[in-house]
Amino acid sequence: MKAMRTLLVTMLCLCSLPLFATDTTTLATLTVQVNSAETGKPIDRASVVVRFRHGLNPVKMKKLTTSWEMKTSQEGSATIPEMQMGEIQIQVIASNYQTFGGIFQLDKPEQTIAIKLNPPQPQYSEDAKSKK
Repeated sequence: MKAMRTLLVTMLCLCSLPLFATDTTTLATLTVQVNSAETGKPIDRASVVVRFRHGLNPVKMKKLTTSWEMKTSQEGSATIPEMQMGEIQIQVIASNYQTFGGIFQLDKPEQTIAIKLNPPQPQYSEDAKSKK
């Protein structure tokens, strides 16, 4: 009787495994390529923050990472090897460049998003204008 109960529990566990497996068809590899808008050269060591907003097929019963922070390489790229497809928000911060932020749709198994950063704009001050 005890062996039969153990066999039954084992079979139930094995049958329920597909319920907890991740659906790999909804996973994607994302590469963010960061270049200068003026020169076209890659920007290394830029901070890239990617936030997952809404999914195409939410995976239930599994804790998913919803935010990634990384730095670009010398080639100006940062890659997330495996993330959920859907709507994402990307923010890029680099020294001597304007901060970039935008919302993108991640809907392909491998996707590259190119971002061009502009140099900072001149500062404007009301105090300097009133002293003239």
